[in-house]
Amino acid sequence: MQDVKTYISEHRERMIQELIEILKIPSVSADPAFSQDVFHMADAIKKSLETAGCDLVEICETAGFPIIYAEKTIDPTLPTILVYGHYDVQPPDPIDLWSSPPFEPVIKTTELHPDGAIFARGACDDKGQMYMHVKAVAYMISTGQLPCNVKFMIEGEEEVGSKNLAGFVKNNQEKLANDIILISDTGMIANDIPSVTTGLRGLSYVEVEVTGPNRDLHSGLYGGAVANPINILSKMIASLHDENNRITIPGFYDRVAELSQTEREAMAAAPFDLEAYKKALDIDAVYGEAGYTTNERNAIRPTLDVNGIWGGYTGEGAKTVIASKAYAKISMRLVPDQDWETITELFKSHFEKIAPKGVKVTVTPHHGGQGYVTPIDTIGYQAAEKAYETTFGKKPVPQRGGGSIPIVSLFEQELKSKTILMGFGLDSDAIHSPNEHFGIWNYLKGIETIPYFYQYFTEMSS
Repeated sequence: MQDVKTYISEHRERMIQELIEILKIPSVSADPAFSQDVFHMADAIKKSLETAGCDLVEICETAGFPIIYAEKTIDPTLPTILVYGHYDVQPPDPIDLWSSPPFEPVIKTTELHPDGAIFARGACDDKGQMYMHVKAVAYMISTGQLPCNVKFMIEGEEEVGSKNLAGFVKNNQEKLANDIILISDTGMIANDIPSVTTGLRGLSYVEVEVTGPNRDLHSGLYGGAVANPINILSKMIASLHDENNRITIPGFYDRVAELSQTEREAMAAAPFDLEAYKKALDIDAVYGEAGYTTNERNAIRPTLDVNGIWGGYTGEGAKTVIASKAYAKISMRLVPDQDWETITELFKSHFEKIAPKGVKVTVTPHHGGQGYVTPIDTIGYQAAEKAYETTFGKKPVPQRGGGSIPIVSLFEQELKSKTILMGFGLDSDAIHSPNEHFGIWNYLKGIETIPYFYQYFTEMSS
């Protein structure tokens, strides 16, 4: 990869502008109002992979949004790397908290991104990071330096649980056969502290509905005489944690493995500035399960969080009403060995059980997935480590991640392949939040680093 820096310098503005163009497409998979935009996004990714030089690029239809498959085979006897990413994005709400429109990308400088960052929904999660791979492969193909075979599988339903990906993977095992899976949908500690994510949490996502009277009621005529679903739901949610912020669902911790003291000490050795963390979030204290550090709470411990809650009157002015219904969306991040379907059933059973008389409770599971831990003694991890060391000048820190990519465990189950998670975003990039952004330096650094992974993995596989 002798001239990768020169190539990036020469094509810098074009590669940035190409990313900006796909960030303009509002490919929100969760909202039917954006369905045509998601399909439009799939077409854009297909064209990008064709331009990159892939031999075969196809849009694979599913019951939902399509999966883009592409491949470039230079020698069947050489290793094959399968790149996974997603082109759908989270809803941009609340819109009024964005400093610029979420689908009108702008470049702004920040304290952590003095070279500028692109502000737009999907900038980091995952369009920007997915597109690094397209550009890295385009560089290797155009310069005749692709050292092995490559396949792409880019889906449009990751943000809604990858509903149709499992069937696609199971039905296309020969097509997707590979030696290693490469994903950039995670982050690193800092621009001067590279890291490789070695673990992901699983996920169980549910929606709950509490129903009281058969219609909204006048709070003066009925207040204090019938159960108020919003009050009841608030109490039920509050009861899901105890005074030490442990989750109170019976059986929830049965399969939670406690890390050894040695493993916890290794985690603690990773650079972390608690005061800077609090300052970045504008909070005066951290919060969570007693007995664990912040980095342990958001990586190796399970959680339960309310993602949304609503009911009754929320418009301008006042309306004295007892709502007939109250709702909440709840996600549980799970650690490896916790089965998401088991946890979903435990939640459903417990939540229905704690409902008082006078209300009816409905729990609707949405989606979920298993956690994942990747070993650091494989050639995949070692190739990634060497790639980061080449471009950053230092070895990356192995780090457990707090997020979830449910399909990673599916890949290992169905394709018998390990996954390497090479993320280039930062925790401060506000993914899933207003003002999501991705540093231009990070975007280009990913394009610079990824080709070295191909080189070292091919060399180590021989």
